[in-house]
Order: sequence, then structure tokens, then C-alpha cells
Amino acid sequence: MASITIRNLDEETKQTLREYAAKNGRSMEEQVRLILGDVKKLSLLEPAQIFNPIATSPIHQQSEEKGAPPVNLKGKLILLVIGGGIAAYKCLDLIRRLRERGALVRPVMTNAAHEFVTPLSVSAIANDKVFSELFDRDDEHDIGHIRLSREADLIVVAPTTADLMAKMAQGHANDLASTVLMATDKPVLIAPAMNPKMWSHPATQRNIKLLHSDGIHFIGPNAGEMAESGEAGLGRMAEPLEIVSAIENLLLPKKIPQPLAGKRAIVTSGPTHEPIDPVRYIANRSSGKQGHAIAEALGQAGAEVILVSGPVDIPDPENCETINIQTAREMQQAVETALPADIAVMVAAVADWRTVNASDEKMKKENGKGPASLQLTENPDILKTLGHHKQRPQLLIGFAAETEALEEHAKAKLKSKNADWIIANDVSPEGGVMGGDKNTVKRLSKSGIEDWPKMDKSEVAQKLVNEIIKHFTVETLEI
Repeated sequence: MASITIRNLDEETKQTLREYAAKNGRSMEEQVRLILGDVKKLSLLEPAQIFNPIATSPIHQQSEEKGAPPVNLKGKLILLVIGGGIAAYKCLDLIRRLRERGALVRPVMTNAAHEFVTPLSVSAIANDKVFSELFDRDDEHDIGHIRLSREADLIVVAPTTADLMAKMAQGHANDLASTVLMATDKPVLIAPAMNPKMWSHPATQRNIKLLHSDGIHFIGPNAGEMAESGEAGLGRMAEPLEIVSAIENLLLPKKIPQPLAGKRAIVTSGPTHEPIDPVRYIANRSSGKQGHAIAEALGQAGAEVILVSGPVDIPDPENCETINIQTAREMQQAVETALPADIAVMVAAVADWRTVNASDEKMKKENGKGPASLQLTENPDILKTLGHHKQRPQLLIGFAAETEALEEHAKAKLKSKNADWIIANDVSPEGGVMGGDKNTVKRLSKSGIEDWPKMDKSEVAQKLVNEIIKHFTVETLEI
């Protein structure tokens, strides 16, 4: 009934209804059912009020009280690349949801996608032509794949199959979809969808890391039942409204206060690798998660961030300048080169020692003899160097990773390094801090010790940055 009613409306009324439904967070069909189902209220309204998004009708007032979303994607052009997976059927609803919010949707379908949804269905809902062929004579006379990739505000790939992810990660361009993705200079959001075994396969996981490092945005996958009987796990494509929300976040970023704008910060992160020979080195178990999280939080707060990172397996934060190093001496040089700075947060787990003379050749075992002895020397103390530097940062923060006598060692470090704060954490193996996602820390300063609860490392980072903001706010007020 609702679909027949909508089909018979003129195009202007349909667009008005589409916008009104989106404002109320509903589909067009849902909005029509609500209107037609409430005959009593309908009889009290003028016909124009029913479809007028700004009408002060009882229905409109009720939706406003629920905090209905605005038509906030009006005029935005979304290039939707539909991959060949069973989840392709969800794209019909995704297109509808985007158009309800005022977006223009231009579809590109892979050949495999044709096996799951028809171009006719996609074209009808998108109200645009479906593009599929790389060597289409009509489309390519003006280099159509370049035009498609550049005219859009955002490219969305949904569903993103394992094959499409592999093509993107390796830079293949052998069909229209992969060529468009290679040629674009616009943000790309992918919604992976595949069998859980395919998602967890080492090749897919390698591709995920590459795509993250290339700046590709992800939504999902979700956990749940698969299309295949008896299959369940991580691999379901995100639902259409989840994808819409991710699109809104990318195209309509919220204005985040930047209280540290104008401040320059240096952050060290990860381990250092001190070579023994060309294949062996001295290192530790630091993942870099805490240091990278702090660098990212500082950048989000508006600071200019220089991240000096040892070897890690996590992506560089987007809002920082990252300098990659291997050894403690390289880290010290990079940190001193980055001076002057207002803030320095020394999170890296710097190796305390290095070999006096690293071998140029791989050290060999000799039968019947014990292991070769290594002559070690102490590495530079980067935190202490900064604490006594002629360009000492205004706020100097060090980390103390200890396995026993945490407060005692942290207090000693606060004094000997001439730091303002020490963030102390217990890295005993049973705590799972090294390489883990959570941390429990204490903040030591000259005024005392604060115990922070166990939190995700991203939460520790945000809390620390909040304290940094307070520090500079109070200082500014005093001046």
C-alpha cells in the first residue's frame, strides 16, 4: 500500500517526503505507514502539513521531541562500489537510506555483484546509471573512471570482499571498481563482508594492516550468523544505518575543541632495537599502543605533534608527523632535533643497553663452546637529557615501567630526571600491559600521587591529555 502511494506521488512531493522521513530517522515507507495509520491526527491536518518538514503539526512536534536527525547529506555525492558478496542485497537499503538524507548515490558494480543484485534494481533505487565496464565506449570517451573517482565526495565499498580488499592492498586495477579506487584522491570507506575464516586468514589480516596504513576507513565487520548454514563469527557486513553513520562522521566531522592549538609536542613510542649482528638485536615487548594513543589524543586536542617511534606493528596516527627510528641513539637525535617544544611525553621503552661493537656478520656457533659473550654499554637517557637540556620543554612527562617497588622507583625517577610528571605502570608479565590494550597507571608529580583506574590505553591517553590541558589552562590564568 505504502509503495503504491509513493510511486504515484509527483517527484517534488516524493523528495519532500524523503527528506521528512530522514529527518525523523525513518524510511519513506515507515513514514507513510505512520501517517496513514494515524487517521485521527491525519484528519486534523492540512494536506500540505503532512509532507512539510517544517510544519508545526503534532506528528512533526512528536518527531522533534525524539531528536530526529536533519537531512545532513544533501548535495553530497557518494560513489558506491558494490562488491560480489551475498551482503550486496543490503546495498539497496543503503542507497535508500542515503537518498532519504539528501545524498546523491552513483553506483559502480563489479561483475560478481551482478550475481547477487541486478543493475536494474540498483539503478532504479539510486536514480542513476550503474557503471560496470572499464572499457565502455560511451563512458570512457572522457576518461570515465577518472571522472567517477574524482567527482564524488566519498567512495564507499560495500560489501568489500576479500578479493576486493586484496586488490586495493596490492594496487591492482584490472576492472572498473579497482581502477576507480586506484585513481581516486577522495576518502574511501570500506564495509568488509566475508566468511569468518576468510576474515581471520593471515593474508586478509596483512591486507587489513596495509589498508589501514594507506588511510582507508573501515566500518565493521560485525559478528553473527553467516549466509552459509552453521557458519558464524566475525564477518557480517555492517548494517546500512551503521554505514550511513560512518559516512556522516567522515563527511560531516564534528568540530572538536582544540585547547592545545599553538602548542608543540614531542612523543616517543614503542621499543628500540639495539643490533647485535645483522639478524639479532636487543629489544623489549613494547607494542607502542600507549605512546601512539597519546600522540593521537594530543593531535586531536590541536597540538602540533612529532611522534618518534621505534619499530612497531601499528599504523601511524593520522594527525602527527611520525619519525621512525631503530636505536636509542637515533631516538635521542630525533627528539633533540625536534626541539624546542612545549610538551614532551617520553613513553618509549628505550633499551637500557647496547652492544659495544655490533658484528657486521652473523655470529656463528662454535661446536663445543659456549655462547659468545656480549660487551654492553649504557644507552643515552633521553628523559634525563631533556630534563637538563637548555631547551627543556615546559611540561616534561616520563613513563616508568617497573615490575616491583613501583612508587619508590617512580619517585626516584621524577627527581633524577628533573621531570614534571612521571606516569608509572606495573609491567609484570601477569598484568598483560606490555603488548596489551589496557593499562593501570599512577601519576606522580611534586604535589603527590594519583591512582588511576584500569582503563583502555586510549582512555589513559585521553585522561593524560586532559591533565595536560588543565596544566596549561591554569598556567595561562595565573599569567
